[in-house]
Amino acid sequence: MSNLTTRSLANPVGQAFWIMRVTFTIAPILFGLDKFFNLLVDWPKYLAPWIPALLHVSPQTFMYGVGVVEIVAGILVAIWPQFFAYVVTLWLWGIIVNLLTIPGYYDVALRDFGLSLGALTLGRLAWLHHLETQQSTTVEASVAFGSPVSLSVEKDRPAKRA
Repeated sequence: MSNLTTRSLANPVGQAFWIMRVTFTIAPILFGLDKFFNLLVDWPKYLAPWIPALLHVSPQTFMYGVGVVEIVAGILVAIWPQFFAYVVTLWLWGIIVNLLTIPGYYDVALRDFGLSLGALTLGRLAWLHHLETQQSTTVEASVAFGSPVSLSVEKDRPAKRA
């Protein structure tokens, strides 16, 4: 039986957790910052016209708000991924709804759906990481095409005194 843990980069579970955590921290912060500068792309063109009209703001003003939300989401994913990865998932689903109401952006909506599945996966891995750092337990899991794998979750305990 192999020990898989999010606390070690020596195994696929740890590697996946940390890759996803870093990605879903940095990407929202960078994209959020770009909402203020439009260097990567003209962001308002990805906004369905009905959304800023509903709120009585210009598309660029709306994008400033989006930028703030994305920056905050990235920071919170860095701190509490076990909770805020799910917020990023829901945020991406909102973006998908927006994109589906604009003809010609279905490919971007599909890409964002894939990203949302990544954020959802980070949420699941982050919960395991949370358990590993908060309590002592063993979680049994089955690995595809293999035998059960023990996911050890052991709390660091002080050494016993004689």
